[in-house]
Amino acid sequence: MKMFHTEDTKSSGITHIKDVRPGMKSLKMKIIVLQVNNPYKTKDGNEVRSCKVADKSGSVNISIWGDDGNYVQPGDILQITRGYGTLFKNCLTLYVGKGGTLIKTGEFCFTFNEVPDLSEPNQEWIQQAKDKAAQGPADPRLQGGSAAHAVKPPQKQKS
Repeated sequence: MKMFHTEDTKSSGITHIKDVRPGMKSLKMKIIVLQVNNPYKTKDGNEVRSCKVADKSGSVNISIWGDDGNYVQPGDILQITRGYGTLFKNCLTLYVGKGGTLIKTGEFCFTFNEVPDLSEPNQEWIQQAKDKAAQGPADPRLQGGSAAHAVKPPQKQKS
């Protein structure tokens, strides 16, 4: 993940927070950091920092993995590429996917709204996630993992 290069961005192709739904991928977003929480360690020893971010359409939580979270401050304006939304503890959370970027594009001057807060539990999304989990994976190769983190099997080489 690349972070903190100053860069101007175009608004074309930007997804607004109000439009993010669990399972959405390849999101390009421009957000402002409202709050940065203390980091915590996963059972695998990875450091994760949760932040509240917003744009003009609402707010949501984002989890930032690794050292990049140490550089994020309230007031930072960030551009995300290859982001995705998923439910974590029944709350919509944004992440930066593999090969994605988190780039600081400015500070403080950004119009935003804190409501709606899409990280508040949404019963419809929770039920959809339960229904999907009850169906099991459509692809047996995904047994025991989530589609967002599934590893594709190696391709057979042509002889």
